[in-house]
Amino acid sequence: MLDELISVAMRAKPTLLQDAVGALSLAVMLWAGLHLPLLF
Repeated sequence: MLDELISVAMRAKPTLLQDAVGALSLAVMLWAGLHLPLLF
């Protein structure tokens, strides 16, 4: 089981980084959108 998870993680390594960057950018946009009304 653990060997299987490790092999999947190694095959998907390039896309995991892209997914992490995408999730972080969505979180930043959500945070900015929720705090935008405080500026007006």
